Amino acid sequence: MKQKIVVKVQMNCDKCRTKAMKIAAVEEGVISVAIEGAEKDRVVVIGDGVDSASLTCCLRKKLGYATLVSVEEVKEKGKGDEKPKPDPKNCCQSQHVFIASMGYADEPNCSIM
Repeated sequence: MKQKIVVKVQMNCDKCRTKAMKIAAVEEGVISVAIEGAEKDRVVVIGDGVDSASLTCCLRKKLGYATLVSVEEVKEKGKGDEKPKPDPKNCCQSQHVFIASMGYADEPNCSIM
């Protein structure tokens, strides 16, 4: 079961961001680490079986301030999640229109005219 863990960390410079990413990357089960947020103050970790409390404590010890914002399950795309592709044979069937001559040459066949 993959999880997405978001931790808000006090990071004022690029050095602090690099340090936070290194700390998060060495945790057991981590697949990816990213920095997000408008102020680039959130560490987003995606992993399998990552201990979110331990991760937050490690970041707090090394950087001074860290708060666990959210932990949520990441749904993996499987064969059942994909949308079925439309069949090109059925999707764009061309419709044939036949135009037939009504037989009006020089003289109309109608006696009213």
